Amino acid sequence: MSDMEDREEILVHALGPTELRYVRQSGIVGLEIIPAARSRDRRPRRSRIDDVPAVDALPFGRELPAGRIDPLVSLQLRGDSASGMFTQGRSTHWAPAGSRFTLIEQTASVDAVSTVLRSPDGLQIVHRVELVTGGALVFRCTVENLAEEPVVIEALSSFCLSAITPFAGDDASGRLVLHRMRTAWSAEGRLVSEPLEDLHLERSWLGVAGVSERFGQVGSMPARGWMPFVAVEDRAAGITWGAQLAWGGSWQLEVARLGDDVALAGGLADREFGHWTKTIAPGQSLTSPDAIVAVVSGGVDELHDALLEAQDRSAGDAPGEEADLPIVVNEWCSSWGDPSHESVVALADRLVGSGVRYLVIDAGWFRPEGEKDWANAHGDWIPNPEQFPSGLKGIADALRERGLVPGLWFELETVGADSMAYQCVDRLLHRDGVPLTVGSRRFWNLARPEVVDHLVDTAVELLEGAGFGYLKIDYNETIGLGSDHEDGLGEGLRQQVLGSHSLLRKIQDRMPDLVVENCASGGHRLEPSFVGRTAMTSCSDAHEIVEIPIIAAEVQRVILPRQAQVWAVIHAEDSPERLTYSLAAGFLGRLCLSGALTDLGEEQWALVRRAIDLYRKTTPILKRGTSRRFGQRGRSWRRPEGWQAVRRLSDDGRRALIVLHSFGNAPNRAEVPLEGGGWSVAGVLRSTGGDVSVASGGVSFGDLVDFEGVVVELVRGS
Repeated sequence: MSDMEDREEILVHALGPTELRYVRQSGIVGLEIIPAARSRDRRPRRSRIDDVPAVDALPFGRELPAGRIDPLVSLQLRGDSASGMFTQGRSTHWAPAGSRFTLIEQTASVDAVSTVLRSPDGLQIVHRVELVTGGALVFRCTVENLAEEPVVIEALSSFCLSAITPFAGDDASGRLVLHRMRTAWSAEGRLVSEPLEDLHLERSWLGVAGVSERFGQVGSMPARGWMPFVAVEDRAAGITWGAQLAWGGSWQLEVARLGDDVALAGGLADREFGHWTKTIAPGQSLTSPDAIVAVVSGGVDELHDALLEAQDRSAGDAPGEEADLPIVVNEWCSSWGDPSHESVVALADRLVGSGVRYLVIDAGWFRPEGEKDWANAHGDWIPNPEQFPSGLKGIADALRERGLVPGLWFELETVGADSMAYQCVDRLLHRDGVPLTVGSRRFWNLARPEVVDHLVDTAVELLEGAGFGYLKIDYNETIGLGSDHEDGLGEGLRQQVLGSHSLLRKIQDRMPDLVVENCASGGHRLEPSFVGRTAMTSCSDAHEIVEIPIIAAEVQRVILPRQAQVWAVIHAEDSPERLTYSLAAGFLGRLCLSGALTDLGEEQWALVRRAIDLYRKTTPILKRGTSRRFGQRGRSWRRPEGWQAVRRLSDDGRRALIVLHSFGNAPNRAEVPLEGGGWSVAGVLRSTGGDVSVASGGVSFGDLVDFEGVVVELVRGS
């Protein structure tokens, strides 16, 4: 009997719109997922390679299977033999440990499936899949040591999807496309779509050599180089599989192939990729980070919709102050690290009656007396009495008197070289026995509960004592490979990330109504575990440059717009076109104003007020809706040409928001599709007075000039 003939289905179960098929082949249990509505479109798999004549000519050719099931969990244990197939250093996906686990039990309900696997040497795996909001699934895996000796794990996946694609009976040549998102400082979220053939991921002629594309990030800035997102699209079938990892440290994702079938897998960066190992003592266990997984009928846009709906569950836990998505003003691009009571009050006076609710004092409020540079002084958190003679309570009271919620910046997890905390080496992270130093920063050891508690006490006493209602937590450097730990640098990093999560949780437990913003030099923590623990996340530091609307449009793929803070930095010398370009970008997420707001002329401030009024009208669309991107933008983000538009349709289909930006060499006219009839314009933000009209099947924007922004609110009659 061939390997393909040995394949048996052991459970077929629907969780919401997704059909899960658990399959056993040669003792290995794997999982295939498809949209339940497309179940009848599955194709029978061929059992052997039948399209390579050279295979038939081999004495053993007819025994070679066309495909093999991929294990439910990728697990590598210290002391095991390596998988072979030329994969060492490139992949641990086919590690032999998976073959020694047998199925013990499965339980299935309307919202979860739990699978228990056990090995003869006393290891147990509990693999769980849960249905969440919108039909996506959350995967996690727990390894339990039931034996009498410790084991060392070198690789553990959060999820593994087999049998992509079940809608082709062969190797699906020319059909499969890999989607990923590149990211960098001030250049977050570029979607990259590549056919598997371009990545050299075709099945080998004999199907015996594993091919893999493993990618990820090493360090404590999880959205760096790549976003923790992956998808594979079968363009012939119109089906897309994908996942986001919810993890703030080193991670990896992988597209792996041995035969006809493609597998998607991911989780913690393993020993090869992230220098990670973990010892599990008898009676102890280890649980992987969550992975949000979905399969949809449609392409990558529809997949992102499903993954974002899953994030909606945590976004709903935000403080009540966040219900109507208030506008933020941050004074950073006003003072550039030199805030004072006088300058902040002047800004607050300008904002009275404007509709802005949060005013955030950014870095520099703790600058040592007589010093001009704040950047190396953070860590002690002593307010500067020259800048704030009435203390933090004095400035917070002044903002409250003007109807504003005061906010304050911290970078709690690190310390600057000029702070006293920098010398507290026994409480800081070490690598190779010396304090882990990156530039002028060191890192608190958050694996120690007493350190976390000290930071919580420090922040809460300042915030609560002064009456602040908003906390901006920044994070401006990565730990890199990791820190000293008995299991190695990678486990040191993992413990640090868990400590960061604990820090956030404990602050929020003490101040449940506190609005918390997640920032990491912009968008370096744009991933579900940090995004889901905070009300808002800064999506980029690209405040001053033309890329900001491009970035804001693209990151809507991985973060809900109501959580994605987008800065509109205003200058007194800005033309009306430039003002509107910046303001319009803020409509792609949570509008945050900064810059020379107190220096604006009357006409400029009137334009800002118009933007604020329109934004407040359209927040219900941002809060609940679906986004699509249109336009011809060109390849360069630094020197963009053409135009882009983001159309966001409310969940009830009766309201729409279109945000259009033109770039260099813009066309005179652009058309944005809008299905259905009965649409009318309810509000416009535009500085040039050009034509905006509802035409058959869409909205027409005429008389475009280079680098302008246009916002249009539309409503649909009954």
